[in-house]
Amino acid sequence: MFRSSNPTMSLFKLIVQMTLITILTFIVAVSFSFNSTFSSTSVKSLLKEVNIQSILVEMVRSEVHALPAKDNLPSITELSLDLLLNIKPKDVRTYLGNEIPGLSLYHTEIAVAGKGTNITNLPIESPPPPELIKQIDKSEENSSKEQDELAPKTPNKNKAVFIYHSHSWEAFKPLVKDQKNANSSSSMNENANVIAVGDKLKRDLEDKGIGVVHSKQNVTKALASRNWNYNYSYILSREAVQEAMTDNNSLKFLIDIHRDSQPKNITTITINQKKYARLFFVVGKEHKNFEKNLEFAKKLNSELEKKYPGISRGVFIKGKSEGNGVYNQDLTERALLLEFGGMDNDLTELYNSIEAFAEIFSDYYWGNSEI
Repeated sequence: MFRSSNPTMSLFKLIVQMTLITILTFIVAVSFSFNSTFSSTSVKSLLKEVNIQSILVEMVRSEVHALPAKDNLPSITELSLDLLLNIKPKDVRTYLGNEIPGLSLYHTEIAVAGKGTNITNLPIESPPPPELIKQIDKSEENSSKEQDELAPKTPNKNKAVFIYHSHSWEAFKPLVKDQKNANSSSSMNENANVIAVGDKLKRDLEDKGIGVVHSKQNVTKALASRNWNYNYSYILSREAVQEAMTDNNSLKFLIDIHRDSQPKNITTITINQKKYARLFFVVGKEHKNFEKNLEFAKKLNSELEKKYPGISRGVFIKGKSEGNGVYNQDLTERALLLEFGGMDNDLTELYNSIEAFAEIFSDYYWGNSEI
């Protein structure tokens, strides 16, 4: 930066500096555009982190030294690398993410890190085994018609929460009877998969006076009936959510329940001599309600941690490159993708966590918390 004791000269130099930076940025951007393009997502994400007013203040501060310093302002170098090369100097993953196949899957952003959470133990999503899509378990063929519908038909009075499962096949090994099955972490038996978690949460919330609609749709069968693969699961669940919101105009909260595939030592914690299946929140960032849903998840996470320290693995943000990126969260400002435990957690551990979450959610719902 130039230095001058003449205020007029300093202002002139400041204007020259800003002009030069603008021209330089334009030249570099044009040169890179011949070989690559900027995605709207990356640019929007960057601009959310950039406070133009603060940058201008910093440039003025370089000439007017009486102004106080600000330590947390990103440097011009950091902003330039992020915008032009999608590299964050403080995040090693961004240096190699485009070069090593599969590494981009680990670009999930950690908005709030729970106890022990870091890039080495990010959530792992497990797709259904191929045979679950191609073949329908005969023991499930006699399930009631209501279970195959997109959402149970219920009166629209006092129904505020819709619980559903985009990946209903995600099961818990201790609950699966056929342990010889190599794919025992996947099941269409609703007593062994995440539908059982949804059932328990529904009961607990209703006991606290909160109206709940719970979809027990067998997503495996529904996908197979349309010749759709795993990648269409969120399109399918979106239909369920939209139909439920049409039939129940009082629905304000959406909870999509999943389970993680990390081992039990990561997905389990003991709090006051009681074992809990750790939970966490996933927020999609590719939609208009991103900030509102992120704020909602952070608030619930904070209240959970206050009363049950360590129960949450945190709040994670995912774009389209790391997953669906929307997760139906564009449909309301209070949508959650909530993962309870992992494939090795048992019913006691899961129930303990569900009861804890229901307690915190109820306090939020009835206005009895600090949220």
